Amino acid sequence: MEWLERVTRLRRWTRGGERDPHKALLLLYAIGQLQRTGFKPIRFREAEPALELLFAEFGPPKLAGPAYPFHHLAADGLWEVAAAGGRPSPGADRELLVAGDVHGRLMPEFAKEMLTDPALMAQIVRVLLDTNFEPGLHPDLCSAAGLMPELAQTAAIAPYLKDHLPRAERDPTIRQKILVAYDCRCAFCGYEGWIGNSVIGLEVARLRWWAFDGQDDLTNCLCLCTLHHRLFDKGVLGVVPSGKILVSRHFVGTTEASRRMVTELNGKAVSPPQTGFARPDVRNVDWHTRQVFRGPARI
Repeated sequence: MEWLERVTRLRRWTRGGERDPHKALLLLYAIGQLQRTGFKPIRFREAEPALELLFAEFGPPKLAGPAYPFHHLAADGLWEVAAAGGRPSPGADRELLVAGDVHGRLMPEFAKEMLTDPALMAQIVRVLLDTNFEPGLHPDLCSAAGLMPELAQTAAIAPYLKDHLPRAERDPTIRQKILVAYDCRCAFCGYEGWIGNSVIGLEVARLRWWAFDGQDDLTNCLCLCTLHHRLFDKGVLGVVPSGKILVSRHFVGTTEASRRMVTELNGKAVSPPQTGFARPDVRNVDWHTRQVFRGPARI
């Protein structure tokens, strides 16, 4: 489990709950390249556009460039980086990385073991996903990083996470609790749907992500329909402590359906849970606004 332990201990900047998934995103991109093209060096100048897109879509609202993780990931024992001719990397400055034709690659033994053991590769990917992102983002992230989509669904890592990450246990009854609290309705649009006795199209949306100390309880969760849950995790939608919905000014939707289902939500009240159930904690609302919502909001 040496490689799993190194990935689990991957240093993240988390002061105040701040998200810094950039090393994880670089590793996911590199593993995607390993799957598709085999073990080859990754030139910074060629990878930079794809990494910028990954960082913009799945990183925090405060954008960061790929130069810093491309250089500094080597300190974690999973990656090595060098300039043309085998010279040392000139540092984390983008211009120097481009001018020096710097390239990086997974540590050779790390890459070799993942190529010969697909289960290990799946476990590595699952650790990176579970310790940095909400589950609803996993399939899209794997696709964007060029990874096989089944890596987002594998449960092979579960025992390892349970033994090594103290917060790996989630409440298996949280969906039922949220459905009861919100009367089986989306807190944003009021949608409800049933097939037989089963509720369909409604999900648990966390304000503060599980990977960043978010709890599975009513103070941290909303009942949202599948569409609004996805938009909430992507930062298109947010909320404010007063109970109003925010819609990012960056969202573009040209159809009447887009306006009705997304744009026109801006400023509308979030439906609260029923009487007697806890409401979302303002500290969790603030975390989502700072770390996920892609402001500014529409006026």
